[in-house]
Amino acid sequence: MRVAVLLSSVVWFMAAAALAELPRLEHSGSKYFKAGNGDGSLAVLVVGDWGRKGAYNQTQVATQMGAVADAAKIDFLISTGDNFYNDGLTGVDDPNFYHSFADIYTAPSLEKQWYNVLGNHDYRGDVDAQLSTALQDKDPRWLCMTSFILDTKLAEFFFVDTTPFSDKYFTDPEDHVYDWSGLLPDRATYLSNLLADLDSALRASKARWKIVVGHHTIKSAGHHGNTVELEAQLLPILEAHDVDLYVNGHDHCLEHISSSRTKLQFLTSGAGSKAWKGDVSSWDPNEMKFYYDGQGFMTLQISSDEVRVVYYGINGEVLHQWSTSELSVSRM
Repeated sequence: MRVAVLLSSVVWFMAAAALAELPRLEHSGSKYFKAGNGDGSLAVLVVGDWGRKGAYNQTQVATQMGAVADAAKIDFLISTGDNFYNDGLTGVDDPNFYHSFADIYTAPSLEKQWYNVLGNHDYRGDVDAQLSTALQDKDPRWLCMTSFILDTKLAEFFFVDTTPFSDKYFTDPEDHVYDWSGLLPDRATYLSNLLADLDSALRASKARWKIVVGHHTIKSAGHHGNTVELEAQLLPILEAHDVDLYVNGHDHCLEHISSSRTKLQFLTSGAGSKAWKGDVSSWDPNEMKFYYDGQGFMTLQISSDEVRVVYYGINGEVLHQWSTSELSVSRM
C-alpha cells in the first residue's frame, strides 16, 4: 500500500504570481530537522532520463536505487527530467505514469517525496499533466513543477526549467511537437523573468549550500555536449552567486566536471535507463573528474561541513566519490 504521509512533510509557500517569485517549498519532517535549527545531515538520491516502462535496464537500476536508498536513509529523491519516454504523458490518465514510475520504483526506501523537473521529452507530451496535482492522488510521491525552490534549511535546491532555453526546439523541432502552451507567445519574457527570479533568489539565499537542478547540461563531454544557451545565460548567474553544484540529466551518462574558474561542480545523472555507450568527447583532464557511459544514479550526502557525491552503477557498485573536503569552502 502506498505510503500516504509524503506530502504532509512538504510545506508549500506559493508566492503570489504578481510578485514574480519562484514558488518556494519547504521539505520538513525529516531526520535532519532538529529543533528547527537545520543542523544534522541530509541524504538525497538523484536519477534522470528514466521513464521507459522498465526497459533499457530501468527496472534493474530501480532495484539498486532501493538498496542504496535504504542504506543511505535518503530523505527524498530528485529527478533531473525526461521522466516519460518518448513523448511525455498524454494526460493525467496516461497508464505510462504507472508503467514507468509508480510500478517501477516500488522499494520501501523509495517511498519518499520525488521532486521532478521537466526534460525535453516531457515537453513533447502534455506538460500540464505532469504538473497536475491529479498525479499526486495516484501516487503521493510525485511532485513536478517547472521552476521552484526547495528549502531544507541546510541546503537550498533551485529547480530550473531548462528546456525552453534551447533554440533548436523552436527553430528546428524536426518531426517532434512540443507543448509550449505555458510560455508562448512570449518566450523571451518567460526566460528573462525566470533568470531574474533565480538571480534574486540566489542573491537572497542564506543557505549553507546552494544547489541548482536542471535537465540540460551546462558542461558535458557526452552526446549533447554543452548547452550554449545555458552557458551564456544561466552559468554567469550561478558563478556570481557562489553556487556549489549544478545537477542535470539529458546526457545519458554519469559525469562529474569541475569548473576551472570557481568551486562550481557540474554533475550529470542521466543514466536511469538507456545509456549511450562510447559516445563521449575529449575533455580537459584537469576538469573531468569522472565519466561513465553506463546506467546508474547518484546520491548527495550533505552536512553543515561537507557535501559528498557518490555515483553508483547498475549493480550498486560505487563508481566515483567526491566531497567538498577536497576544496576549501569559505561561505558560512
